[in-house]
Amino acid sequence: MRPTISTPYSFCLYRSGVDSFVEAVRTGLRELADPVKAPEMQAYMKSEMPFLGVQKPGRVALLKSLPRIDSRDEWLDAVRTLWREATYREERYVALALSGDRRFQSVELLPWFDEMIVTGAWWDYVDEIASKRIGPLLRSSPDVVRPLMLKWSVDADRWRRRTSIICQLGFKGATDVELLTACVDANVEDPDFFLRKGIGWALREFAKTEPGWVRAFVEARPGLSPLSRREALKHL
Repeated sequence: MRPTISTPYSFCLYRSGVDSFVEAVRTGLRELADPVKAPEMQAYMKSEMPFLGVQKPGRVALLKSLPRIDSRDEWLDAVRTLWREATYREERYVALALSGDRRFQSVELLPWFDEMIVTGAWWDYVDEIASKRIGPLLRSSPDVVRPLMLKWSVDADRWRRRTSIICQLGFKGATDVELLTACVDANVEDPDFFLRKGIGWALREFAKTEPGWVRAFVEARPGLSPLSRREALKHL
């Protein structure tokens, strides 16, 4: 008797496809592993999670060699599985790269990107999510993302705050100056290195478009840290 296609059976087929993709990523990374580079990469990144020693070119080539995922649900499930179940940092790097698929980007992903920011909790993850995931969503859906960035700018989590500060990197003339001002001012006196560095970085990038505005902004804020001030005025 032929099996009847039911929801549980369909789910098994769907889950099998995701599991096969994830296993292909893990197998590929293990095959590319470099035990000499692994401890060096872990030390440089100050990471508790171990590395396999697979550098970016190898990870990019691996992703290109894998079957294309055309289902949004399967894509997101694969990203989440690689991220949440990672035992090596490269698995999260692959999940991060996969998360940028332009076909599937929407504000519905904001809770997931938030999870990546909070659980990743380090600059190598957060900076890419902020500038290449949150930033484009801010451009396309400012009515949704802008209020969230204002909320994150005063959040207890420093990585949400850093995201709010640097999410407009590369916006140039399209920069929401009021949003940038609010997010910087909310953190201008915070002693955290990553926040101070982020402030300087955001201002330095905007100075390429509006140098006079950035200079005046810095001069009007005596509480700005020397690090933020130095970074902001670096090329002025």
